[in-house]
Amino acid sequence: MDISVVVPVYGCRAALPELHRRLVETFEGMGVSFEIVLVNDNCPQNSWEEIERLCALDERVVGVRLSRNFGQIRAITAGLDICRGDWVVVMDCDLQDRPESIPQLYAKAKEGYDVVFARRIARKDSGLTKLLSRSFYKVYDYFTDGNYDSSLCNFSISRRLVIQAYCSMREQNRAYTMFIKWLGFRQTAIDLEGDERFEGESSYSFKKKMAMAFELITAQSTKPLKFSVNLGFFFAFVAFVYIVVVLINHAINPDDVLVGWTSTIAAVFFMGGLVLASVGVVGLYVGNIFNEAKGRPLYVVAEVLNGDVSAEDILNTRTLKGQL
Repeated sequence: MDISVVVPVYGCRAALPELHRRLVETFEGMGVSFEIVLVNDNCPQNSWEEIERLCALDERVVGVRLSRNFGQIRAITAGLDICRGDWVVVMDCDLQDRPESIPQLYAKAKEGYDVVFARRIARKDSGLTKLLSRSFYKVYDYFTDGNYDSSLCNFSISRRLVIQAYCSMREQNRAYTMFIKWLGFRQTAIDLEGDERFEGESSYSFKKKMAMAFELITAQSTKPLKFSVNLGFFFAFVAFVYIVVVLINHAINPDDVLVGWTSTIAAVFFMGGLVLASVGVVGLYVGNIFNEAKGRPLYVVAEVLNGDVSAEDILNTRTLKGQL
């Protein structure tokens, strides 16, 4: 198998026939053997029916149905665990990523790279979405000492060795692009223009994006803990200096009456808020430890069509290897 394409499917059923048609035309034009792995992440539009139809029409389509919604990144992980290609393309199902761009990614990889990312130019998103993306990566860079390009996306091609290394990392809080970049290997990116979504809207609300940001940062960096400690020491030092100044002033001017109950109460509430915030940061890390300690699977496969393995085989393999 030359190339596998892994596509998480959620909220864009109408795009699947067009996606299949364009992928087949692209790969047949390249003259390579391929498979298209469609992972249904419990799509509310019942995309599984369309995936079943495509699997019946084309044995090169592998259908994977998860038992419930596990999220985009875990759906990608399920597809990566199952796919068989020497090279693996990851892309979205909404046709913002052009299938016709895969030959460019493949040609660049053949120059000696292990990973080639797509760098989106003329991104078809709102100004607010772009601003939030850039802001998140700036904060993420600070906390992880990284250097990430906000224009990079999941659309990429990677060598089998890279995918195996990614699949060996079984953290509950995970990302695709960031984990692949963390692995190293020979990486590059090429500029590719994307299209508008074929239908619907992104399922990533502002609340979900914020939750994901906190998960990724606390899962990969201890800087928030150090930041809260440094902030606590800073305010303790300021409070100590203020107390010393007040006592010296009282010693010099004993007739001055010590007043300021309002400011004192305000300071107490302010410091109390900082303490609670610091405890909350610690709580996030404890929560991460709790989730990892439970050892639950990243996903559960309910059904596989046209694949070399069944849902039962996947469950037994994970259990025997201790990779739950």
